[in-house]
Amino acid sequence: MSASALVGTPGSGHDRVGGASPAGPQAVAAPFLSVRGLSKRLGRTQALLDIQLEAHADELVVVLGPTGAGKTTLLRAIAGLERPDAGAILIAGQDVTDTDPAARDVALVFQNFSLYPRWTVRRNLEFPLRAPGRRVADAEIRRRVAWAADLLNISRYLDREASRLSGGEMQRVAIGRAIVRRPRLFLMDEPLTNLDAKLREGLRVELVELRRELKTPMIFVTHDQTEALSMADRIVVLSEGSVLQTGTARDIYERPISPVVALQLGQPAINLLPVRRVADHWLASNGTPLMPADSGGPNERLLGIRPENILLPGFDTEGHSATGPWDAVVEIVEYIGPTTTLLCAWAGTHVHIVVPRRGTFHPGDRIFPRIDTARSVLFDVALEPAHRPSRVPPRLTSSSSSFPAPAPKGTSV
Repeated sequence: MSASALVGTPGSGHDRVGGASPAGPQAVAAPFLSVRGLSKRLGRTQALLDIQLEAHADELVVVLGPTGAGKTTLLRAIAGLERPDAGAILIAGQDVTDTDPAARDVALVFQNFSLYPRWTVRRNLEFPLRAPGRRVADAEIRRRVAWAADLLNISRYLDREASRLSGGEMQRVAIGRAIVRRPRLFLMDEPLTNLDAKLREGLRVELVELRRELKTPMIFVTHDQTEALSMADRIVVLSEGSVLQTGTARDIYERPISPVVALQLGQPAINLLPVRRVADHWLASNGTPLMPADSGGPNERLLGIRPENILLPGFDTEGHSATGPWDAVVEIVEYIGPTTTLLCAWAGTHVHIVVPRRGTFHPGDRIFPRIDTARSVLFDVALEPAHRPSRVPPRLTSSSSSFPAPAPKGTSV
């Protein structure tokens, strides 16, 4: 991203240091899927509230959110398995809000594999094509099963019982059972969650390539930020039944509209520091000057800075930075391949800093961080305890890809 960025966008709830001109209007094709004002209560829980979502004809949209965000309810509503209390669902320009699931021609792949364990892979793949009302000829069924099996590299398992497959093979069969139908829309409900890390990584790539080859839109829901970042054409951030922000992975990572959104992407998580404007600088709670401040706006903000955007200028040959007046103390060092993650006591709190792996750091080392102001974000929020950085050193989380715990109800964003 260039050093210039958004400044004081009306209604955005955040500022960017720097400035950039907004892009001009562009012609946009009508979306293939359009969800308009969708709301749904499940008992006393407001599962979905005024959901607005679109997916274009050749697009993979990832809905990212923690457990309980409403992701599965959203997919079930699109598939026709849940009747919304309000709102509309349009597919290819047609209102299908009250249409039966079978008539919508969408395929839903669940988190669990949902295979018949004593059936062969072939019979599992044939099952949706032999459903009542399909009327698919036997020759066409054989052709589609062979095509899907070849595409998913499971041809050699066609005559094996599903119970004798590995987890990755089962998930391929579950996906194959969806694609043999050749639906108009794929809905994926955390289909990789039950797999180990290596299988998830491989299947992420395969799913993206498969969707491109089939040229069929896909809504993929997950709590895993790695899946969202690596797969999505666009990300929809969902929390407690509401859409918080929609955009490309880069938009949401670099220009989050609230601290809650900012915490959804990035490992280690974004550093959030309460700051106040004094003269022409933003100062931390202990008085440490962090970066220059423009005039105007609230005098108290929440500064968001990604760990990789805290710089350590002036490294010497040992990897230590040059001296300065506002030092930080390294408390934990974690080496992760090409980078090093440091947990440091700095500016009256604890921050994570990610630097290229060069030199050697040890607990107790003194370093002199500097914030990359062009990549910092100032949020206009009322600080709640859930947003205040802890004075107790948190555990390093750079190796985890799971979704951060949701903020307590009532947290201002």
